[in-house]
Amino acid sequence: MAFHVGPGDAAHPVRRPLQLRLSQSTATLALAAAFLPTALGHEGHHMDKIPEGEAISLDPIDTTLWVHIFVQMLAFGILFPVGMVLGIVKSRWHVPVQIFSTALAVLGFALGYWHGGRQFNSNNVHVKAATPLFFLMVAQVVLGLYLKLHLERGIHGRIRPVFRILHSINGKAFPVYAWVQMVFGGITALGFCQGDHIGQCLAHFIMGGAFIAYGVLLTILLLVGQIWLRRTGRSQEFFDSAVIAAWGCVNTFTEHRWGTAWVRNDWQHTSMGIIWWSAGLVGVWLSRDRHGAPKRNFIPGFVILITGWGMSAHPQELMISAMTHKMFGYTLMAAGITRIIEVSFILRDKPGISEDGTEINSFQFIPVFLLYAAGFLFMGATEEQMALLAASGMDHVAYVLILYSLASLVFLFTMALLQIYDRANPLPKPVVNGHAVRGDDARLRDVNEFELDGLVSDDEDEERATRRKLLRDDGLEDGPDTPSTVASTVGRNSDRVA
Repeated sequence: MAFHVGPGDAAHPVRRPLQLRLSQSTATLALAAAFLPTALGHEGHHMDKIPEGEAISLDPIDTTLWVHIFVQMLAFGILFPVGMVLGIVKSRWHVPVQIFSTALAVLGFALGYWHGGRQFNSNNVHVKAATPLFFLMVAQVVLGLYLKLHLERGIHGRIRPVFRILHSINGKAFPVYAWVQMVFGGITALGFCQGDHIGQCLAHFIMGGAFIAYGVLLTILLLVGQIWLRRTGRSQEFFDSAVIAAWGCVNTFTEHRWGTAWVRNDWQHTSMGIIWWSAGLVGVWLSRDRHGAPKRNFIPGFVILITGWGMSAHPQELMISAMTHKMFGYTLMAAGITRIIEVSFILRDKPGISEDGTEINSFQFIPVFLLYAAGFLFMGATEEQMALLAASGMDHVAYVLILYSLASLVFLFTMALLQIYDRANPLPKPVVNGHAVRGDDARLRDVNEFELDGLVSDDEDEERATRRKLLRDDGLEDGPDTPSTVASTVGRNSDRVA
């Protein structure tokens, strides 16, 4: 029972369930405030063991820091996304899950500054990103607490819609915050992406993350987004091609440091940007037919294919790096080829297998999963990672299999979140006589009508056609197994026997 004060209403007494929820939220907020000095006080870290020119010391990661890593991965990587979906579907578990996630996150923040063992430069990117993330989390708790009060009187009636929008946007962006912060955490823990390595780190992590994000978006559209896509009046390739063209424009002018000599990688990266915006514009043009209706096309799959071919031949200094990049290129090529096959031969240029978007061909999951795998392969192929692997003795086969395993887990988690959403917001099914009809039932009814054709008399056919026409005009057409049909058939059989 929620506490509600409406215009002209007297304040209703606050009931016990709300008191419990408010006390839990207030306790979480108080806990966050108590740890705030700890979260901001990273200047107290000792850096006396860090060698000159390095970002970390040679000490191992201690147990406290490992607990920090696993707690934050659980809170930000799993529980916050689950709570976000529960909030979208307005589940009663949204508030408890988010309160528990916030409490874990606050504990993780504290553990990150209480650990011993390996020392880090206090000016690292993970620490810099932690402070705004902490304040965004506190702001989310405050907004959720305010919205839970259901205050709508006076000025609250004007600011409540704004707070609701801010709460929604911030909550939906939390998985993105979490992803970026976890990447920063891995970089900081290993002391990577410093000095001259920053540029190639940015290229690998941004482009690899983009492929994973593309796979997530395709998963959403495949499982729950077909109805929304139909409402936009545009084909999926329009949006894909527009993003490809925009990204290509950025790469064309940023992959080479202007004013310096051109090297082999600069030529490849810049020319790849050119093909992206050139082909992307073609894809936008082909996304409508001559009558202006949405039209599927092959361009996004082709761009992915040609990019994979280019990356498979990317020059590398280390053998393990060359083999990892080659596998990344092959994976991306496979994603492009299977995407073209899906659009042209599986779907035959249709938006989906079925009109309601609920039926999915198993082949459609292949290009989506390969995009996840390609993203992880590219993110895991930076210069410093390859040097670390070469010194460790691990070969490229084991490393590629590990990255494919990570891609599988993220793919699984994405589908699990969409399953939670789909259970609360199922797609509408075809309705006949007020009852939902599954695809199998509809096909069975068509088969029965086909097999019975010719076994009924011409008089019955004519009578049935007349009755159906009248009922159709009134919007009351009966199916083959409705009571009125059965009664009519029994009546005719009785007359025939008499």
